[in-house]
Amino acid sequence: MSVIQVDDLKAHLNVTTDTDDALLAEKIEAAESWVAAFTGADWPPTDPVPGALKEAIRQLAAHLYENREASLVGITATELPFGLLDLLAPYRAFVF
Repeated sequence: MSVIQVDDLKAHLNVTTDTDDALLAEKIEAAESWVAAFTGADWPPTDPVPGALKEAIRQLAAHLYENREASLVGITATELPFGLLDLLAPYRAFVF
C-alpha cells in the first residue's frame, strides 16, 4: 500500500482533473521506491508514517511528474528537489 495516495499528490500539485491519475500513481510508486532505496529502511515504514517521509515522497513524485525528460533545454533544472535529502537524512540507515 502506498504511503501517498493520488488525491494527496494531486492536491500538492494543484491538479484538478483525472486525466493523469494513472501516471501520477506511477510517479508515486517510483518516488516511494527511490525513498526506500535511499533510506535503506524497512518499507513500508511503520504506522504512522512520519510527515517528513510523506513530504519527501510528495516532492519527489511531483518533481518526476513535472520533469519527465532526462534533458531540458533553455531552463535551469535540478536533479532532486531542494531539501529532499534533508527531509530523508534522519531516516537513512547507514550500513558499512
